[in-house]
Amino acid sequence: MTFLYNLIIHFYTLLLRLAALWNPKAKLWVAGRRHIFDKLQKTIKHDRPLAWFHCASLGEFEQGRPVIEAYKLQYPDHRILVTFFSPSGYEVRKNYTGADYIFYLPADTMRNARRFVALVKPHIVFFVKYEYWFNYLRQLHKAGVPVVGVSSIFRPGQRFFRWYGRWQLAALKRFDHFFVQDQQSADLLAKAGITQASVSGDTRFDRVAEVARQKRSFPLVEQFAAGHQVFIAGSTWPPDEAMVRLLIEKNIPNLKFIIAPHEVHEARIQRLVESLPHETVRFSQASDQNLAEARVLVIDNIGILSHLYQYADVANIGGGFGVGIHNILEAATFELPVLFGPNYHKFREAVELIAQGGAFSFGNEQEFLAAALPLLTDGSRRKAAAQIARQYVESRQGATRLTLGRLRVGK
Repeated sequence: MTFLYNLIIHFYTLLLRLAALWNPKAKLWVAGRRHIFDKLQKTIKHDRPLAWFHCASLGEFEQGRPVIEAYKLQYPDHRILVTFFSPSGYEVRKNYTGADYIFYLPADTMRNARRFVALVKPHIVFFVKYEYWFNYLRQLHKAGVPVVGVSSIFRPGQRFFRWYGRWQLAALKRFDHFFVQDQQSADLLAKAGITQASVSGDTRFDRVAEVARQKRSFPLVEQFAAGHQVFIAGSTWPPDEAMVRLLIEKNIPNLKFIIAPHEVHEARIQRLVESLPHETVRFSQASDQNLAEARVLVIDNIGILSHLYQYADVANIGGGFGVGIHNILEAATFELPVLFGPNYHKFREAVELIAQGGAFSFGNEQEFLAAALPLLTDGSRRKAAAQIARQYVESRQGATRLTLGRLRVGK
């Protein structure tokens, strides 16, 4: 199975190199790894212990960020390395000041993993949520480097717990400790013979609460929203945007819209803008003049959405008509009732918020309007759902403190 895994990694890398000829994201993936080992050799210093944090993409980075920053406070003499798998994480956070070094992670081949670990010489390694790169885990284990899972979560249907995933389960046993989000994850690991786990909760709650406390200001968005009710659609895909257009066509008085698509390359933004009413303005082109007449504001950059929920009254989070919803906690922390499509059942926070009345799911146009319109027209109903959403986030903070409190790192 190890041979097959390595073959798949090499084949996947080759496919990305081919896709880079026409796909912008693949091009960034390939270009970001070019001469990566030369860059590491010239940049990484070994005068102090180094903690390596790996995140798949932007969402995992935001999930791990509270731990990165708390670690830096607790171990100020340690250097911090952050790596990303995806361009959507690296390109947005490559200038993050909380880390000493930020790089793409080279593909998980045996040779790359061996060279990377030898060059970086990490003191401790943190993999955030889902990342389990088997060659890297093998090399770290050989080097005697402690590996920690942060905000890890496991489900019965995952490959690790099926007969064909035994070799992958063996790789999980190379972790020195898992800080898991819930008791089910800890129980699954224990049943599989992995007892080095503690339930710490989800660090995303700490991160979104911190964003809400910061309240970063966007004057043009504030101007757009002032005196109006605002419906925000975040991390959207075309099926999500089709639902929002239904509301726009209702011409509800005093209602404005903010739409932040998940992908923001030019062709995608152009198609979205062309599908919307004429009173639509792109954030990158917004001015005092054109915002005065605008009903719809399209966010055409990455990295600010989590701060924009403060200007809204109701949120619709995308992804529910695809593989799964995006981060609903970013909206909930700003006291917004949250709407999303039908593919949410793998997300504990979505299931719990629906049960409590702070979130609502829909599977078609009729269900969307049935959920959205009462929240927009009935202030008391909206306020009740909004308070539930905010209280839900507040009651689940503290995972970062538990993680760092149980962590034992040699000086």
